[in-house]
Amino acid sequence: MTEKIVVNSDGKLRVPANPIIPFIIGDGIGPDIWNAAVRVFNEAIKKAYNGQRQVEWKEILAGQKAFDTKGEWLPQETIDAMSDYVVSIKGPLTTPVGGGIRSLNVTIRQTLDLFVCQRPLSWIQGVPSPVKHPEDVDMVIFRENTEDIYAGIEFEADSKEVNDLKAILSQKFNVDYPFKEHTALGIKPVSKDGSVRLIRAAIEYAIRHKQPSVSLVHKGNIMKYTEGAFKQWGYELAVTEYADKVYTWDQWEDIKKQHGEEKANASMKEAIAAGKVIIKDVIADNFLQQILLNPKDYAVIATLNLNGDYISDALAAIVGGIGIAPGANINYRTGRAVFEATHGTAPRFANTDTMNPSSVILSGVMMFDYIGWNEVSSIIKNALQKTIAENKVTIDFYNQMRGATLLKTSEFGTAIIDNMLK
Repeated sequence: MTEKIVVNSDGKLRVPANPIIPFIIGDGIGPDIWNAAVRVFNEAIKKAYNGQRQVEWKEILAGQKAFDTKGEWLPQETIDAMSDYVVSIKGPLTTPVGGGIRSLNVTIRQTLDLFVCQRPLSWIQGVPSPVKHPEDVDMVIFRENTEDIYAGIEFEADSKEVNDLKAILSQKFNVDYPFKEHTALGIKPVSKDGSVRLIRAAIEYAIRHKQPSVSLVHKGNIMKYTEGAFKQWGYELAVTEYADKVYTWDQWEDIKKQHGEEKANASMKEAIAAGKVIIKDVIADNFLQQILLNPKDYAVIATLNLNGDYISDALAAIVGGIGIAPGANINYRTGRAVFEATHGTAPRFANTDTMNPSSVILSGVMMFDYIGWNEVSSIIKNALQKTIAENKVTIDFYNQMRGATLLKTSEFGTAIIDNMLK
């Protein structure tokens, strides 16, 4: 008997043996990569539980397929299903062309209030990389998902709204800025609640997974009341709610001022020895250097929306590209989560059976971990790693590797299944 996943009163998921999990097949290459991935998922579940558990996959519509069949890019029934069934997974979606039509991905995140965009980024041996030591990258990004400039509060140049806003800024708020002709304006909302709930999720993840540090990545040296506040609220949260489990750079600085650097360093060593999570911060542009120069110094990253977008893709490039980078959008308060391929739709490769399905497969790994089916996620990840180690890859990696065997999307899925059944 199939059942819905539900959220208990304590916020934890109750996952039945035969859960219904909605999926959006996606646009462009979406059908190719989903068809490969779902076979991998089903075989891993069968191997892990020998028929005692299985997923009923429920297709819901968004993107081009939804528009073609229902005349809507994102039907309300799809949003309702994502909410009602709690956990879902999706392929890449196209953003419709035309003014006033928002990104479907952003709309899903904001409508369901999926405030964490979680992106684990680590290297799989054998994957081609542009850096010498991609194995040094092992980070989990917690990107705030509902605020910042992605809120979509923008005003077109020369519109009445933008002229009114410029007048208000200049006349009422005494903004000393020489607005040029044909200037567009956007508003960057950053709230304390939005920041704190994101940073809390990052800290709790670090504690639960015994990670050494949480880094608050920001541009607070320039945007003092938005990104600077994000940093400040993060430190305040750390010392008020997690004082016995964390150690902050602010604490180190205070001890240094009062007792000198030697004492401060000693206190830091004591905290590390006690297994406390180090809470630190780094300016965003410096962090983009550090992921190349000193990636071992970073574990869990908490950052705002735009920074997180740049950082996630930069780190993905280091470990092999967004074709192998998984992602999830999660509300840790309601339990709702949407797991997704992080790349685009690549429409010119649609129906060619050539693209890498690893992003959606590894997003499935995240999903099975999230619902507590860790045996499934381990089987899939191990088989995927073994397949790549055998130099059996799709065209994106084949072009960068020597002695590789070129596989189609479907063949790559079959190779993963063969390895999990050996």
